[in-house]
Amino acid sequence: MFVALLSSLGSAPAAAASGGGSGETGFMAAFKENPTFLSINLVVSAIVIALIVERAAFQLTKYRVNSKEFFAQIKKLVSAGNIDRAIKLCDAGDYPILQLVKAGLTHANKGPDEIDAAMSEKLGELKPAVEKRIGSLWSLANIATLVGLLGTVLGLIHTFGAVSAPGLSAADRQRILANGIAEAMYNTAMGLGIAVICMIAHLILHQRAKNIQHDLDATQERVFNLLTIQTRPGGY
Repeated sequence: MFVALLSSLGSAPAAAASGGGSGETGFMAAFKENPTFLSINLVVSAIVIALIVERAAFQLTKYRVNSKEFFAQIKKLVSAGNIDRAIKLCDAGDYPILQLVKAGLTHANKGPDEIDAAMSEKLGELKPAVEKRIGSLWSLANIATLVGLLGTVLGLIHTFGAVSAPGLSAADRQRILANGIAEAMYNTAMGLGIAVICMIAHLILHQRAKNIQHDLDATQERVFNLLTIQTRPGGY
């Protein structure tokens, strides 16, 4: 994605300036000239894409259960005294919400402290998995930006050194300078592009993770209240 964007930005002006010549221009020419820092950021971009896809898939698949609707079913079974059927319902899938509810149901015949301890322990296992690796996006954004900046600075140093070489014509100096600056700017553009993607993805994934954690907390409270009130004399 980043390579295609940078290539499209750089190839059209270069092709127009060369009069449609067949020489290689744009991002690929810069990559072949000095691939070190562009290669590092390509690796970073691959890690970023893999991380975003994995986290999005985790959130969309593991937390696709509607907790309110599921709790309504559990409430009917518990109110009717069918704790075993409620537990079997929780075994219907490997979803965190179901695991949390099951942790409370398996201790339904015990006191409030035992129920709360069991559900809190399960909640402590589930919550970290929701935020797992999302914070790494900020680090990857900083790494990509700094790698791009380092590539830009070293590219400019190399370019100015080449321009100062003796025996070059004015046209050659102009060509080397233009190509060197373009190569340096590709490093900056790629680093910033990766950083922007990281920030947007972090914003979306982190907000969704917070919503999921709030849903887990609400589910724990609902189940705890249901089980403790159910065991009281005159409870529903």
